[in-house]
Amino acid sequence: MISVYKLKPKFQQLLTPILLWLHKNNITANQITVSSILLSVVIGILFWNADLSRWFFLSLPIGLLLRMALNALDGMMARKFNQTSKLGEVLNEVGDLVSDVIIFFPLLKFQPESLYLIVIFILVSIINEFAGLLGKVVGKERRYDGPMGKSDRALILGLYGLAVFFGASISGFSQYIFGAIILLLVISSYIRLKKSLHEA
Repeated sequence: MISVYKLKPKFQQLLTPILLWLHKNNITANQITVSSILLSVVIGILFWNADLSRWFFLSLPIGLLLRMALNALDGMMARKFNQTSKLGEVLNEVGDLVSDVIIFFPLLKFQPESLYLIVIFILVSIINEFAGLLGKVVGKERRYDGPMGKSDRALILGLYGLAVFFGASISGFSQYIFGAIILLLVISSYIRLKKSLHEA
């Protein structure tokens, strides 16, 4: 399945100089993870208040790109410099779920015509990540399969922020967009569970 996640190796290569600089300055993987969670809170707050200033919508494309970089860096730091830990794994998994809810929640304010679909979208996003985590429980590894993984959702929300910033409105067809995203999330969850069970 097509997914932004497949671009991760290239993205990590670009981040290698930053990784080395962070390590040189004694920044740990867990500190990067906590920074990512705090950044998500800032993104959520700015997004929620974007009705006060349209510029706050840019917190989505810019902030989510930074969050993706931090999420990649913490894993790279942990693996390359032997900083893997149970605490780091918990921070990663719980932090991602909490961060997603905080960032997605303002959609309820700006797209009220799709209220129920957005609630379902948030819930199925959590289920999708749980399905990926089950890969470690019943299979051999954490699953990140698409077509609607964390990176894909970040891309869509980033594009949403750009579109609204430039004056576009999706209110007339937002129900179709969120309906399609939910369908892709269900497919993604199914693929993750299927591959995990196959590995088992």
